[in-house]
Formats: sequence, structure tokens, C-alpha cells
Amino acid sequence: SMQRRLNRMWNSSHDHKLLGLVDVEGFVPKEVTVTVKDGKVKVLAEHEEEHTTTRGKVYNYKNITKEISLPPGIREDEVTYSL
Repeated sequence: SMQRRLNRMWNSSHDHKLLGLVDVEGFVPKEVTVTVKDGKVKVLAEHEEEHTTTRGKVYNYKNITKEISLPPGIREDEVTYSL
């Protein structure tokens, strides 16, 4: 219907909706990668550190991966993100 189409157009081009929140506490911005592809927003955060102890080297690695599907009518080039 025309009303539904108008709503969809309004949502996709004018409504600054929050699509998702990902907690990346403990990561610095350069460790966080966001890609928008195939109708999905992918968030990858990777942190690696190395400590030298009396017993040798200890490696600490952690990562977060999240995938959020874009709602219908939202174009990939309209998606923005901030940390």
C-alpha cells in the first residue's frame, strides 16, 4: 500500500534509529572493525597482549564478534556507527 511505502521511505532516509549496541569495553578504537555487507552489520573487536613473566611469555587474546541484520528498507550506505 502507499501508506506502507511512505513509512518505509521515511524510516530509511530520515529516521536516525539505533540499530544496535555492542559493548566493546576493554578494546581501543583501532581494535574494532565494522563492516556493512549483504544486509548485515558485522562488528569484530580483537585484543592481543603479550606479557613476559619469569616462566616465559604469556599471551592474552580476546575477541567479540556480533552480527546485526539491517531492517527492510535500510540501505547499507545509510548506516553510520560511532565508538
